[in-house]
Amino acid sequence: MTFESCNPASGEIVATHSETSREEVDAILRGLQAAYEDWRRIDFPSRAVCLRRAAHFLRERSEIFARLMAAEMGKPLAQGRAEIDKCAWACDFYAENAQAFLAPESIQAGFTRSFVTCNPLGVILAIMPWNFPFWQVFRAVAPALMAGNAVLLKHASNVFGCARAIGDLLRDADLNVFAPIVMGSDRVRELIEHPLVRGVTLTGSTAAGSAVAAQAGAILKKTVLELGGSDPYLVLEDADVESAAETCVASRLINTGQSCIAAKRFIVHQSIQRHFEEAVVEKMKSRRVGNPLDEGIALGPLARRDLCRTLQAQVDRSIAAGARLLLGGQYKDQSTAFYPLTVLTDVHPGQPAYEEETFGPVAAVIGARDEADTIRIANDTSFGLGAAVFTRDAPRGERIAANELQAGCCFVNDFVRSDPRLPFGGIKQSGYGRELAAFGIREFVNIKTVVVK
Repeated sequence: MTFESCNPASGEIVATHSETSREEVDAILRGLQAAYEDWRRIDFPSRAVCLRRAAHFLRERSEIFARLMAAEMGKPLAQGRAEIDKCAWACDFYAENAQAFLAPESIQAGFTRSFVTCNPLGVILAIMPWNFPFWQVFRAVAPALMAGNAVLLKHASNVFGCARAIGDLLRDADLNVFAPIVMGSDRVRELIEHPLVRGVTLTGSTAAGSAVAAQAGAILKKTVLELGGSDPYLVLEDADVESAAETCVASRLINTGQSCIAAKRFIVHQSIQRHFEEAVVEKMKSRRVGNPLDEGIALGPLARRDLCRTLQAQVDRSIAAGARLLLGGQYKDQSTAFYPLTVLTDVHPGQPAYEEETFGPVAAVIGARDEADTIRIANDTSFGLGAAVFTRDAPRGERIAANELQAGCCFVNDFVRSDPRLPFGGIKQSGYGRELAAFGIREFVNIKTVVVK
């Protein structure tokens, strides 16, 4: 079987990739296990040399990788370059901090000595999506490798070129404890059930996470799941409307709206709703859409044409259920994957724009009566990944973010983003476990108690 990488802006086939056979997978895993047995005994400074070398190669090849992402999944060049810089940052961050994050911790318990130490687990399976084809991989791989693990990558089928590029780069950095494979999601179970796979990390849809959790749970393998989101952005009556609208639009449109932590539901106090809607429409109209390989483009196509059709169905069903269209909303040129920038208002429960994750440049505006109503609407979702609050009263925003919002990442007067220094992850149907920071590197280690009498 072969997989095609298709340029979503032109429909051109970029490359074809041959599927990795079951026998090849077994051989790759045995090779990773053998490499892991050596790697886990290497000290942190020596591992850090390899991670810093990977960071160097990322920066050196940034333009090549940005163009590869643009061709395979439509990411504008400037965003692709920024993604590669962030990957290099993650490598440097864990090279610098992993030893401290995993240092043995002494605990006084009445023995001669008692302490906790962190040992690597072995080969970790990383199942990654197409929307951030380098960052999603490196934010999982950098901590896993610095902890002493090995990683097998099953990437999304439309970005296997990115997967292979990552494999080449890490091999050049002398990190032979990483390997990508080429296969569809229908074969993921065989990877999870392989005896040499010791844990699974997945970023993807809630449905995919549920399936992987069930399969891994049945054989008691640890999982970390970062899944979908329908992030609420709360715009209170005392917010700077123009600034809030600019930040909300920037978040909604990053990666052409294809981000789990993009702003998706704008929950706005009714007293400023009309002003906010006008500002959002104008700021959406100002964004430059085009070929992601052209400089200065803010938005490219969605990654695939079927994603446009899915988004159109969500918009149509929302309008049929009472939503009102302020901008866009019609996917006309179905020979490409360009979906128009869209703003919906009068969004209410029962509409896909309220209930579901919309993975593309569609903003939903929801009116709220007061602070309590804004918080109620924000939490009225099955998701819990990110949220943001906009107010001129910073302590008020901090109180709401810290105590009231049901999400793993809450920001005040800024848009939600991942950062190597901060733990990242969600609750409810947005998954469990944490990536990044000290919390992320401890997900795939054996936290071992040692007692000496």
